Amino acid sequence: YDSAKAFERAGADTIVKVFKNLTAEDIRDSVDEFVKAIDKSQIIMFPGGFSAGDEPDGSAKFFATAFRNAKMKEAVEKLLNERDGLALGICNGFQALIKLGLVPYGKIIDTDENCPTLTYNTIHRHQSKLVRTRVASNKSPWLSNVQPGDIFTVPISHGEGRLLADEALLRQLAENGQILTQYVDQNGNPTNDIQYNPNGSAFAIEGLLSPDGRVLGKMGHSERIADRLYQNVPGEFDMKLFKSAVEYWK
Repeated sequence: YDSAKAFERAGADTIVKVFKNLTAEDIRDSVDEFVKAIDKSQIIMFPGGFSAGDEPDGSAKFFATAFRNAKMKEAVEKLLNERDGLALGICNGFQALIKLGLVPYGKIIDTDENCPTLTYNTIHRHQSKLVRTRVASNKSPWLSNVQPGDIFTVPISHGEGRLLADEALLRQLAENGQILTQYVDQNGNPTNDIQYNPNGSAFAIEGLLSPDGRVLGKMGHSERIADRLYQNVPGEFDMKLFKSAVEYWK
């Protein structure tokens, strides 16, 4: 609901779909419903909120399994590659994008041990707090209203948000401008200090982009903003992700 409201505040019309999986017939019907919705959309979002109770066996596996269906995979790839579409994943949604390969590769692939992954926070428990993040790149339609170096306060709520990847790959992503945001301290510096980096992500990474910037994934809940929230916490909360994406299509 928070995600739909964020898009609607930015001027978008939203279609909210629930993937039903109680029976084989439910799954077949859900695939058809999702494909129809994607085919008439410009943007798709994988929302956060402990999808399917984080079953089976951890974060976003149900999400990823559903979107590996041949029909759904084709619909997503047509959206991104043929119709100039955009995709967003936050928290659980970011985990799904990572498992599918949509970030950082920009396409659905069979991921393996050489691909980035999101795993358990270093303290091995759920973290729910406000953190500071710095924009590292704005090479994306999602970021037309921000500049590298801008700092935003964002609510996080996750148990598996620690991004791990080979250092060579991370350096390549940095060179390509695919590191979206990093957890920073009070001086605006990326850090592994648990006070500021809630999960221990490598390179303090909070979010990533696909090579062309059309797919964006991040752990922090940028959709959880509203008037009169966070009144006793300093900082800027609105990255204008949703505004930027809607403006891209106007």
